[in-house]
Amino acid sequence: MDENAEVICEKQGQAGVLTLNRPRALNALTLTMVREMRQALETWAKDPQITRVIVQGAGEKAFCAGGDIRRLTDLLQAGERDEALAFWREEYQLNILIKRYPKPYISLIDGIVMGGGVGISLHGSYRVAAERYLFAMPEVGIGFFPDVGATYALPRLPGQTGMYLALTGERVKRADAVMLGLATHSVASEVIESLRQTLIAGEPINEALAKAASDPGPAPLSEHRAVIDSCFSAESVATVLQRLDEAAGKGSEFAARTAAGMRTKSPTSMCIAFEQVRRGASLDFEEAMKTEFRIVSRIGEGKDFFEGVRAVLINKDNQPRWEPASLDAVKREAIDHHFASLGPHELETA
Repeated sequence: MDENAEVICEKQGQAGVLTLNRPRALNALTLTMVREMRQALETWAKDPQITRVIVQGAGEKAFCAGGDIRRLTDLLQAGERDEALAFWREEYQLNILIKRYPKPYISLIDGIVMGGGVGISLHGSYRVAAERYLFAMPEVGIGFFPDVGATYALPRLPGQTGMYLALTGERVKRADAVMLGLATHSVASEVIESLRQTLIAGEPINEALAKAASDPGPAPLSEHRAVIDSCFSAESVATVLQRLDEAAGKGSEFAARTAAGMRTKSPTSMCIAFEQVRRGASLDFEEAMKTEFRIVSRIGEGKDFFEGVRAVLINKDNQPRWEPASLDAVKREAIDHHFASLGPHELETA
């Protein structure tokens, strides 16, 4: 076993264990990690000694904070589009493999789970959230879009909470994650290691999780569900904002805060995300992933992705200059273009 490997893939007892091993980079995914995880999962699917897969992140801060976005934008700006798309193509194919995996797939999450980290956990059988759990799909804040299967998953959350998460990029802690179904179980951080050993030893999964589970407490988002469902059921991003402004005028601080946050995001990205959630409700998982590959194949044609990464991740001035700068200036045909077929370059999902 290579302790310096970006992802450690090993058999322990009855489990195949995947440990994301880039703690300094918050376990952000690289193409090497995606390929090694896929190879391990395909091997373990055929191994009768493996009855389950466990996925975890090294270090104490993150399960996985996403893909290596800075590297991907560097590749796109350098004209290395095919290399950047290779990452997304294979990442999305890994998401499909996890969604369709024939054995129980258990993510032990005690830290940040965002972007690509959501893709390698949310679609598995079990998502175990400990106290440091922190979920977000914050892509509209960097001129990107919620991918890695969000097109399928977000429309299937309760009420309009999926649209809310897509358009705001808001962070969700453990109690809300359980309430929304993003997490299947809540545990205390100190029992994660004993739970892992119990699972490795082959104890029936549901019994092991039931024994380890603890009450996450009240879900803060519950009290705002009425505002979320009434505002985020609107027929456009502009109308969502209008309804939030109206709710704010009637005294909802939550609506005022939400609207203010949305006005800092990329108008184009919010319109793409809105369309994703709207379309995703009627798509199967493979169709959703094909849709996302269409979008990501075109995201580098505009300026917002590069500008968002510059403002949030590189210069960190948090003052992105979006183009176009307002929702009114976003053209319908520009959004539709992101969803159009790629012909022979479509994502292969078989």
